[in-house]
Amino acid sequence: MRSQFPPGNRLPGGIERYPLDRLYEEVAYIAFHLHWPRDEILNLEHPERRRWVHEIAKISGLMSEVAS
Repeated sequence: MRSQFPPGNRLPGGIERYPLDRLYEEVAYIAFHLHWPRDEILNLEHPERRRWVHEIAKISGLMSEVAS
């Protein structure tokens, strides 16, 4: 009997799930830099959480350039 779900991160109807490993990376990254609680980070909408990751990375990059 075939599985009703296709392989990979796709669900029927074209909906893709966000990779769990990536979610853990984002939560850890934001929590490490901003010291926000896990639940607060998880309650962010995906685009907003990605934006925070992007902004932190920009600041970290600028700070490392100044330190060099």
